[in-house]
Amino acid sequence: MSVSLSGSRLAIATCSLYPTVYPDDVYFVDVLKRLGVQPTFCIWNDPAVDWAAFDAVLIRTIWDYFQHYAAFLTWLDTLDQLGVPTINDTRLIRWNSEKRYLLDLEQQGVPIIPTRVAHGGKVSEALQSMSGQEMVIKPTVSGGAWHTVRGRVGNADFQQTLARLPTHLDYLVQPFVPEIASHGEWSLLYFAGTYSHAVIKYPAAGDYRVQTEHGGTATQIVPDVAIVDAADKALAAVAGLGHAEQAYVRVDGVMMEGQFRVMELEFIEPLLHLTIRPDAAERFAQHIADRLHRLQNERNNRAASAKCSGKP
Repeated sequence: MSVSLSGSRLAIATCSLYPTVYPDDVYFVDVLKRLGVQPTFCIWNDPAVDWAAFDAVLIRTIWDYFQHYAAFLTWLDTLDQLGVPTINDTRLIRWNSEKRYLLDLEQQGVPIIPTRVAHGGKVSEALQSMSGQEMVIKPTVSGGAWHTVRGRVGNADFQQTLARLPTHLDYLVQPFVPEIASHGEWSLLYFAGTYSHAVIKYPAAGDYRVQTEHGGTATQIVPDVAIVDAADKALAAVAGLGHAEQAYVRVDGVMMEGQFRVMELEFIEPLLHLTIRPDAAERFAQHIADRLHRLQNERNNRAASAKCSGKP
């Protein structure tokens, strides 16, 4: 059943690079307005924003948070202290913001790209036993291929590139996956825990990065049942780790030797590919409206209980 909210105040968190509605979210925001939600675009690290003025914060295009990670965590703390809920919630966001969560998934039996974690000053040491292998190194807190490098262990140019990486960061050490170029990287979109749609992404010729800013492309595709089942199981593992309420997520993975392996789970600020699926934008907007309605009821119930007990 649809709900209509009159005057629900929703902050949509953005960044200075994309301070207002991103093209992929335009229709989604229009539907929110039709449902009675008042969305306001707020740059997440703008000190002038009064977050307490909102009923909730929907995190969308905060595409620089990994460059200001300490400030980002402090911002989440501030929202918690103010009692302003985020969608997804801050516990899930904190867990997802550090890519070593992949190791948590692996411990839950989820197939991932083989992954090790090394401190910046010890990446070369972590690679010593991998001579001749082609590897990808990326920060554990990152996005958009930031500080991500690819090369063959033992190659002099690669060693020089590694030496230029910031040493204060921690890094994922992973093998290069040629299947990304040959068979594509899958992205499956979920809303309220339910599979919605999928795209397959390919890097530009000669590259390995699938992001559009690096020349990558994305095309809508219908995945096999086995791929959706594998993504479902990965999200069930996340729920098993204590994060059962998942408003939205993008599951990124690749097929390797007939098995879907998770590359990333994007619970924070994923591109949701809503332009190609207006029906998905409508479902997502309705889910957000439903959440706001629930939050409104919870606040009203708390207020009524406080009144009955005589508390101010």
